[in-house]
Amino acid sequence: MNVIIPMAGMGKRMRPHTLTIPKPLIQIAGKPIVQRLVEEIMATCNQKAENICFVIGDFGKEVEENLIKIAEDLGAKGHIRHQDEPLGTGHAILCGKDFMEGDVFVAFADTLFKADQMEMDESKGGVIYVKTVEDPRPFGVVKLNDENIITELIEKPQEFVSDLAIIGIYYFKDGEMLKNEIQYLIDNDIKDKGEFQLTSAMDNMRKKGIKFVPGKVDEWLDCGNKDNTLHTHSRVLHHMNGSIENDAVLENATIIQPTFLGKNVKITNSVIGPHVSIGDNSVIEDSIIKASIVQNESIVKQKILNNSMIGNSVKLLGKSDDLNIGDYSIQNETTA
Repeated sequence: MNVIIPMAGMGKRMRPHTLTIPKPLIQIAGKPIVQRLVEEIMATCNQKAENICFVIGDFGKEVEENLIKIAEDLGAKGHIRHQDEPLGTGHAILCGKDFMEGDVFVAFADTLFKADQMEMDESKGGVIYVKTVEDPRPFGVVKLNDENIITELIEKPQEFVSDLAIIGIYYFKDGEMLKNEIQYLIDNDIKDKGEFQLTSAMDNMRKKGIKFVPGKVDEWLDCGNKDNTLHTHSRVLHHMNGSIENDAVLENATIIQPTFLGKNVKITNSVIGPHVSIGDNSVIEDSIIKASIVQNESIVKQKILNNSMIGNSVKLLGKSDDLNIGDYSIQNETTA
């Protein structure tokens, strides 16, 4: 099986954090989002991945090396392909065309999920993974017939047709056919909302007799913006029951689980948790922090933080609440 991870987007809804790193590499409880995604796929699929292809923008050599290592740590060979223009989901996947043969798994890197087992019905042409939602209007949804076969793909329906939202994860039995259908869209300049869409290619495959079935997950965890990412973070911590590295230094500190403390973290005169991550080499003093992420190499003193995301190499002094601060920032009471 080959896995393609499109992740070339600019992540505008996650700024300022994505001004310095791509969104899928933002850390959730000590691991990048994309690493958690790939690990969950490998843990819940019944096939071993031979190749993992990351489709990225111009993120730099260090990012590419980190992605290759993520694949190798999971026993697969990592590959990098570039999407130079944002021309749609179909175009992004086709950038990984070298790996579109046989069984292909596609997962967009701005979402996480939880499932006991990823159903891969090899008697059908593919699986579109879905989750039941209360309000399907912001999502693409699938419509089923009585035999549980997908009969229609509808993008952001304003009138109710289905509550099964597409979560951005797919299995294709015939990667070569998917490649050809996307290439057909591009060769004939067939766009939807100005872009070459994966759903258009899948709809063509369906009309040619390919049967897609829904695959359900237990949880769908979005990382599209700050508040959704913090909710996802809390659920990840819940599932992992928190974690504290052995070299964390705690002095007059109260830790309320689930909480993650990274390597060489120092907590003094503070209450941390629940649902908090403190990244490697960060220092927290005289503070109360809950439901927040503080990334690596940051210093927080005399703060009350809730529902906050603090980037890497940040210095915070004083009192504040509900923050969203990117990397390399400095804030104190006189400059806030």
